[in-house]
Amino acid sequence: MELTLTTIIIGITAITSILAFNRHEMLDRWMFMPYRIKNRGQWDRFILSGFIHKDYIHLLFNMFTFYFFGGVVEMFLSYTFGVITGGVLFVAFYLLGIIISDIPTYNKYRKDSHYRALGASGGTAATVFASIVIMPLSDICLFGIICLPGFILGVLFLIYSYVKGQKGEDNINHDAHLYGAIFGIVFILILSPSSAGMFVEQIRDFRLF
Repeated sequence: MELTLTTIIIGITAITSILAFNRHEMLDRWMFMPYRIKNRGQWDRFILSGFIHKDYIHLLFNMFTFYFFGGVVEMFLSYTFGVITGGVLFVAFYLLGIIISDIPTYNKYRKDSHYRALGASGGTAATVFASIVIMPLSDICLFGIICLPGFILGVLFLIYSYVKGQKGEDNINHDAHLYGAIFGIVFILILSPSSAGMFVEQIRDFRLF
C-alpha cells in the first residue's frame, strides 16, 4: 500500500480506535457528547470522536470507504494546487468534515446528557461526495451487488439520510452523514468552481439505459 495522506489518516484512526476498544476512559473522553462539550468546554471532542469507532466492523467500513474515495480527493487537490498545498488542504478538508458534520448534532442534543456518538462518518461522507463532484459517472457499488453512477447514488443517499435523521429511530447519526456530504460538495465547489461546469457536462448526456 502506497504511503499517502489518506493511508496515514487511516493508520492513525485504526491505532486510536483499537486502543479505545479496550480503554473505557479513553473512549469516554473522546466520544462525541454535546452535553459535556457545552457544560465542560471540551471542544476537542469534535475532532477526537472522529478517531474512535464502535467496533472493528464500524472501523473497517469507514476506513475502507475513505481509502477509495479519499485517494481521489487527495489526488485532485494535489494536482490542482500542488503537492504541499494540496496536502494541507486535504487534511484540513477531512478534519473540517468531521467537525462541521457534527455541528447540527451538537445543536440538537447539547441539552441531552445521554446522547453519544463516535466515528469518522462525517469526514468519510464528505470525502465520498467530494469525489462524486469530481467524477459523477464513476460507479459506486453497495455491498458489491448494486452499482450506480455516483451522482445517482449520491442523491438517493442524501434523501435517505435526511428522512432517517428526521425520524431519529436508530442509533446512527444520519445528520452527520447528511451534513458531511453537503460540506464535501461545497468544499470542492469553493476551491474549484470549474468543477461545477465539469460536473454538469459529464452528467448532461448520461443515459441509464
